[in-house]
Amino acid sequence: MACFTVVITEAPYGRERAYTALRFALTALIDGHKVRLFLVQDGVFVAKKDQDPAEFPNHLEYLSQTIKEGAEVKVCTPCAKARGLLVEDLLQEVSLATMHDLVRWSADSDQVLSF
Repeated sequence: MACFTVVITEAPYGRERAYTALRFALTALIDGHKVRLFLVQDGVFVAKKDQDPAEFPNHLEYLSQTIKEGAEVKVCTPCAKARGLLVEDLLQEVSLATMHDLVRWSADSDQVLSF
């Protein structure tokens, strides 16, 4: 099976890119592939705790499900800091990271996709 690194650059709920990335990641995991998610730029908001959108699919629920299915998730530390997000604002199962982590993941992946 393949190893995918999925980079999410868009915030949830504005456009559908983050939603599509999460759907892709979950489907790939269900199909038996390895998936790693790297949240960068406004994509860091995908991992923000206590999301409760009224009229949209809940991105945090999708992210939690991908983690339960085996995805590893990292959040760009400088991006989170620039947006005022602290580690305690994020889902507990994600870890803070740097571009060095993304470079390692990318070098070790069969495919890198950016949404």
